[in-house]
Amino acid sequence: MNTGAAALLLLVLAACLANLPFVTERFFLVLSRPVKTVWWRLFELLVYYGLFIAIGRGLESYVGRLQSQAWQFYAITLLVFTVLAYPGFVFRYLRRSRGVKRDS
Repeated sequence: MNTGAAALLLLVLAACLANLPFVTERFFLVLSRPVKTVWWRLFELLVYYGLFIAIGRGLESYVGRLQSQAWQFYAITLLVFTVLAYPGFVFRYLRRSRGVKRDS
């Protein structure tokens, strides 16, 4: 696998992992919760971010040498991960109707 394919795979994986907490009502896809609040979804998003970083580090070591990263790298990738979660957030909280009638 070359670096371009690894970067594309990581970007697609990030988009999928970022939207996963907002698509399903199951906690980490296995545990069923009666009500999954926004705080649980944000916690799940942070755990998926950690998984994304771990997979990225693994791909980086597979393709070449590992580079040491400062805190700025992790801050920027967390913000990009959060931006990638925006479609799922819109679907869950802004777009989806909850049976409330709207005046048109």
